[in-house]
Amino acid sequence: IGARLYFEIPAGQQGKDFLVTTVLAGTNDAINGSLYGPERVIRFERRDNRILVREANYLNVASDSAQQSRQAMNLISFFPIIATLNVEAYGKDSAAVVEVTRMFTGGTQEFTARGRRATVDASRSYVDKFSAFARNVNVTAVQTYTAAPGGGIPGLPIPGLGGGAGNATTEAYTFSLVRLPDEPMMPRLYDRRVGYFVSPKRDFGSPEQRVVSRDYIKRWRLECSDKKDGSLCVPKKPITYYVDPATPAYLKPFIRAGIEEWQSAFEAAGFAKGIVAADAPNDPEFSGEDASVTMVRWLPSPTANAQGPSLVDPRTGEILDADVQMYHNILDLQREWYFSQVGHLDARAQTFPFPDSLMGRLIQFVVAHEVGHTLGFRHNFKGSSMYPLDSIRSRTWVAKMGHSPSIMDYARFNYVAQPEDKLPLETLVPKVGPYDKYATMWGYTPIAGARTPEAELPKLDEWSRLQDSIPWYRFADDASASQADPGEQSEAVGDADAVRASTLGFKNIARVMKLVESASTADKTKDFSLLRESYDGVIGQWTLEANHVTKIIGSVNRQEKRVSQSGPVWTPVPRARQKDAMTFLNTQVFATPSYLTELSILRKLESDGNINRVAGAQARVLSSLVNNGRMQRMIELEATTPNKASVYSLGEMLTDLRRGLWKEIYAGQPIDAYRRRLQTLYLEAMASKIKPAAPSAQEVAIAQFLGGGIVNTRDFRPLLKDEMRTLDRELAAAIGRTGDRTTRAHLQDGRDQIKAMLDTDGK
Repeated sequence: IGARLYFEIPAGQQGKDFLVTTVLAGTNDAINGSLYGPERVIRFERRDNRILVREANYLNVASDSAQQSRQAMNLISFFPIIATLNVEAYGKDSAAVVEVTRMFTGGTQEFTARGRRATVDASRSYVDKFSAFARNVNVTAVQTYTAAPGGGIPGLPIPGLGGGAGNATTEAYTFSLVRLPDEPMMPRLYDRRVGYFVSPKRDFGSPEQRVVSRDYIKRWRLECSDKKDGSLCVPKKPITYYVDPATPAYLKPFIRAGIEEWQSAFEAAGFAKGIVAADAPNDPEFSGEDASVTMVRWLPSPTANAQGPSLVDPRTGEILDADVQMYHNILDLQREWYFSQVGHLDARAQTFPFPDSLMGRLIQFVVAHEVGHTLGFRHNFKGSSMYPLDSIRSRTWVAKMGHSPSIMDYARFNYVAQPEDKLPLETLVPKVGPYDKYATMWGYTPIAGARTPEAELPKLDEWSRLQDSIPWYRFADDASASQADPGEQSEAVGDADAVRASTLGFKNIARVMKLVESASTADKTKDFSLLRESYDGVIGQWTLEANHVTKIIGSVNRQEKRVSQSGPVWTPVPRARQKDAMTFLNTQVFATPSYLTELSILRKLESDGNINRVAGAQARVLSSLVNNGRMQRMIELEATTPNKASVYSLGEMLTDLRRGLWKEIYAGQPIDAYRRRLQTLYLEAMASKIKPAAPSAQEVAIAQFLGGGIVNTRDFRPLLKDEMRTLDRELAAAIGRTGDRTTRAHLQDGRDQIKAMLDTDGK
């Protein structure tokens, strides 16, 4: 009514739970359509002539039914009141009419997307739009924020506000209130061995004499009807994804294919057409804002990304709604990835822009990946390292198994494949694979006779233990993956043997480099910005593949296990494999890769900075190699391994690194500009560890906020100092042997740097 918004709350809906989500609908410094802020559960309770808005919390549960557990749960289930609304009038059947304007324009902190980090100025905020559907109501509000004293992470600015007093920003948010199901779905308990997102729980009724985590996996409610399709059941309500009408027409068939690529996975769970794609109907009543509508959206954004958020019943983990968000510039990212990795194998990729048929297939892959997230699946970076390297070069293998067992991996395109392998172009692109079918079976197959989540556990454990005999069913993602396991890497193909995989990948990068100029300069009316982007993209791919090898050093092989499974959870990677990795880095990475310095390309870019392009990539690999965490882990592995001869120690690695980086001084050779730059960066890295600067206030703030700490370098600093003393003696000897003035000056400068970092008076 005018500028005021009223809710009419029927008596039957009072006391019921509503899930509240917040979506960014308008801004000048972020991505439209992205989720923002936590989901909340609220309920409207009438007390006299007021409606109390309470925020419910389903984090705490009691798995037993003892009276004491119920009493204890009641003590911590007295939910806070976040707003009080006066009843302005009564409608039919005692429905309470309340004004909610201020709840969405700053009067209720829980309905401000930035929460306590900023203050809403109500005079510059208003309700813009309201819509109602069968299961949800949506309110779009414009909110203007000013920075709040002490808001956010101490020492950090508030995004969009600049962190200073007096700064302000105005944004639009759509708040969606979704009624939770009257009959909650039976949840399925999470197992760390299989990659599902979870709805977390704390169990106060466990017989384990402690509070235990009791997480539920996130999944759709998929139930069998009485109908059959052969041996498969027909679902009562298949999971239906609509294609956004705003999608470019040529991409719509590929988006539908990306959605329905998951049908084979649901067949593994016993469902025929458990997931289907549909075009949005030409119906004015149809809306993507309806919580019953799941859609693949196409968003006009320069962000080169896509995401797959979902709306979940926190009581059970049931996915109620989801949207795949495809940002328009994902097209550019796919072009860069595909060209950098397999452009030499596909003639269609050797001229920009790509033909629609190729770009469509790449978008199909992205959609299938993001749909996987909306089905409940996390990334899986483990399974690809369980495929034998030679197998992913086999036509027979990749046709059946793909080059990665999971579309949820970041194994983009098969950059290991060589021209002589003659793999069909279709097999270069990831697809829904064996792990995806296994994980869908694990999470969605109905378990006959099980009436409680606990009753399902024996069967779920049986399925999880299939990983012992089928290793590509194993799982690890960016949250669960160990930083120490070289088989748990993103952007990796063939990481069962990263040295060989990157050796083959570097051969392909050399081939792609010969195509960069012609592919990116086909349009003669353009400048060279696309040439620069393509060249930088190839260097970025080279850096990724180099770092896959780096992770082998100081690493372990790990498998997530339960107590009932025999054998250790982790074992050190053999010394010989680590030595091979170090040899690769010295000969293939730290030795200047001449194929990345194509003169015809460099002469069309900036006249300076080209050395830093390559040396900067090498430095990123070097930084990863001498990462504090890696060096500390190498010390611990040596200390905890009885047979010291089987260990690749930190001292040995540092010696190998020094001899590789400074190989010219042993041979009496001049040092070129690329190598001089890399050697200088090495000395700067050593100096930063021998004499580390005090952490900034921002670094301390982040570490404290995240509950972590900054690695102490004292344990390995003596080894670094010893390396520098040895290098100083070697540089002194080499200076007298070189006749090249530039090299001699460089070596003397190296000695000066070492002296400064070892100078105790300069502390």
